[in-house]
Amino acid sequence: MSNYLIFGATSAIATELARLLAKRGDKFILVGRNAYKLSAVAADISTRGGNIAGALTADLADISTHCALFAEARQRLGNIDCVVIAHGTLPDAERADSDADYALEQFAVNATSAISLGIRASTEMQRVGAGMIVVIGSVAGERGRQSNYLYGGAKGAVDIFFQGLRNRLYSNNIHVLTVKPGFVDTPMTAHLPKNFLFASPSKVASNILHAMDKRRDVLFAPWFWRWIMLVVRLIPEGIFKKLKL
Repeated sequence: MSNYLIFGATSAIATELARLLAKRGDKFILVGRNAYKLSAVAADISTRGGNIAGALTADLADISTHCALFAEARQRLGNIDCVVIAHGTLPDAERADSDADYALEQFAVNATSAISLGIRASTEMQRVGAGMIVVIGSVAGERGRQSNYLYGGAKGAVDIFFQGLRNRLYSNNIHVLTVKPGFVDTPMTAHLPKNFLFASPSKVASNILHAMDKRRDVLFAPWFWRWIMLVVRLIPEGIFKKLKL
């Protein structure tokens, strides 16, 4: 049995991942912003065999709360075997183009808060000399595109930071997995027209669990996004800047 601390536990991907882990009888601290949704997720995980040690309500954009959240998790779980960082927002790109305060607020939610949690998770795990950190990034972080460069910039920052963290923690027996989903059919993307590129949260969660078990470093989910983004990265900047992407 392993002890999991899941941030953004009410997000569709995190909920599906917790459902899969619950079948193993694992123990959980769930953290989310909406108390009602969090309670429902905790009840669902419990009925599937998961051991819920706590459901903590918090606004993860407020990094001043992070220290207390880890302290509470340590008290309830003992050692924290795995931290999953799965919270985030999909900003209004048009508003972010002209509203700097809004843009910085959204960047903080999607990047700064994840980095803060990553540092605190690494400190906890170095204390015991083992553990795993799983962070949900995005294929949007592979290259800045005019349609979502604020979100992509935040996820790009997450990608580079956790790549470095993985490098630093390797010799400490602490594994870092960066997950880069493409389009996922979740409430966050409900307003977008759906096509064949969209994956279900359950499929992405299954991919994540497999990558965790195999101790993969980076996961594109589904797999074909690795090759799509390779093509996108290889387009020369002189051409790329003229494209409406």
